[in-house]
Amino acid sequence: MSLSIGIVGLPNVGKSTLFNALTKKSVPAENYPFCTIDPSVGVVAVPDDRLWRLSEFSKSEKTIPAAVEFTDIAGLVKGASEGEGLGNQFLSHIRETDAIVQVVRIFEDENVIHVNAKIDPLKDIEVINLELVLADLQTATKRKHSLGKEVKAGKKEAIIEAGLLEKIIPALETGKLASTVIADEFEAPFLKQLCLITAKPFLYVLNKKAGARNLDEEATDGKMDLRWAALESFFKSVNAGHVIVDAGVEQELKDLDEVDKREMREGLGSHDDGTDMLIKRGYDLLGLITYFTTGTDETRAWTIKKGWTAPEAGTAIHTDFRDKFVRAEVIEWETLLKAGSYAAARDKGLLRTEGKEYVVKDGDVIEFKI
Repeated sequence: MSLSIGIVGLPNVGKSTLFNALTKKSVPAENYPFCTIDPSVGVVAVPDDRLWRLSEFSKSEKTIPAAVEFTDIAGLVKGASEGEGLGNQFLSHIRETDAIVQVVRIFEDENVIHVNAKIDPLKDIEVINLELVLADLQTATKRKHSLGKEVKAGKKEAIIEAGLLEKIIPALETGKLASTVIADEFEAPFLKQLCLITAKPFLYVLNKKAGARNLDEEATDGKMDLRWAALESFFKSVNAGHVIVDAGVEQELKDLDEVDKREMREGLGSHDDGTDMLIKRGYDLLGLITYFTTGTDETRAWTIKKGWTAPEAGTAIHTDFRDKFVRAEVIEWETLLKAGSYAAARDKGLLRTEGKEYVVKDGDVIEFKI
């Protein structure tokens, strides 16, 4: 399953540095048919300790993680919706992604020039979101005009879509994202067809810098920076997720092994691997879960959408697993490890036989029967 996350941001916020750190976690292309040779696209492994524990359990020859695709999109500037800078290219690329990671700078450093000459992360977010909203407003308005004749003719589908646009356009005109508009079950397919940028799920990545003044840190007087307080207030008001990353540190560490990484990270005053958290959150942002297959030949994490039934989940392996599905043997990954072996799990009645209606859960270990 190929689903991509677009990385966007103003110039000099650390967007490309973050992308370079992420691509060090790229996976071998031969295991993923959707992999690309485009240098601005990285297919990276999803960190998952469950996979490696299952692989050790089965003494597997190969271990293949789940993966998610990140796309480094050309930097956005004010006026992008009108074609300023690489505006048209930026907007066309971001429309092709399934979710958006917006990189926001939260560090002060005189040696790294900010495009607006001052550090104000909330203002940066407002600039980017406004450009995306304006681009969507153009798309929605154009679509509304093109539906005129069909609406007058009384075509049901056109009337439903026009009704949706009557809700979306006023929201966009007030600067709100399209995702704030709730589409009913009849409108939802039309919302998807519109390909509005601001209807996509958003995750904010706050880029800090070791050794610099970071807004999330208390000042010498013990007070929190007002810009950080404003940023936190914004996230709460729009119910937006965010991850804090030191992209510079992660890029420096990308060629080291895990032990050296830990020591170097601590020496630089950065204790968390924010890129791993970003990958996990991005995976969740796309509404994805993982199930596993395991054996001596291979232990593999398979990516599916939340809510998929067993036959649908089988398509991650091959379409035959849906078309010729008979049943699936299912066990929760930790239950299997505790049992000690498949044979022991079967003897204890821990392996379940599930049919076509079974909804696969994150962490299931499955063997399909066709």
